Amino acid sequence: MKKILILFLLLPVLNLYGQWDFGISMGLDFKSAPTYRDYINFNFAPPDNKLKSFNSSVNFSGEAGYLFNNSFQIGLEYSIVIDSYNSPLGSGGIYEISYLMHRPSVIGYYVISGAGYKFKFGGGLGLRFVSLNEEIITKSEYESSGWGFLIKGEANTLLSSNLYVLLGLDFRYDLPGELSSDVNKKITNFATGEVVNLNAISIGVKLGISYLL
Repeated sequence: MKKILILFLLLPVLNLYGQWDFGISMGLDFKSAPTYRDYINFNFAPPDNKLKSFNSSVNFSGEAGYLFNNSFQIGLEYSIVIDSYNSPLGSGGIYEISYLMHRPSVIGYYVISGAGYKFKFGGGLGLRFVSLNEEIITKSEYESSGWGFLIKGEANTLLSSNLYVLLGLDFRYDLPGELSSDVNKKITNFATGEVVNLNAISIGVKLGISYLL
């Protein structure tokens, strides 16, 4: 109860000295996930459909930020990455694998702003959660969780009133760890014996809108 009371007492101070902004965006991640790539290439990919060292995935993001002063902001980002792969398998069959990674992060920014623009540069960390589906005749489900780190830059240009167009670039190192099923079954590379994980480095670009309150 005391914590709630303190929060309500602080709200007028926060509103007096700070500023909120909210943004949504979508874009592409160009990522390298070595054990995931090797698992597919060695066991299921035909010569003309192998994964490259870096491959693209779609990402969607939402973020809320609070500006404490003219140059420092804390942001809470929720990013989702979607990826999939499929190839022919045997006589008329098909191999399919897809995953969804949730990437909530807390980010500290250095801010440069002026009339009609706002630039943010910073870094942060957060939890990583993955759900993966694989179909080899039958369908199997796997999960993993871990941590991730990122460095991020964002440019916001005034569109109208308090609405801005945003263009972002980030570098990420995600470590969700080894995938396992509900009975603790791992995904193993048949060719190498290596247990598959989705640990990856990635460079992401995104386009969206932000609103300053």
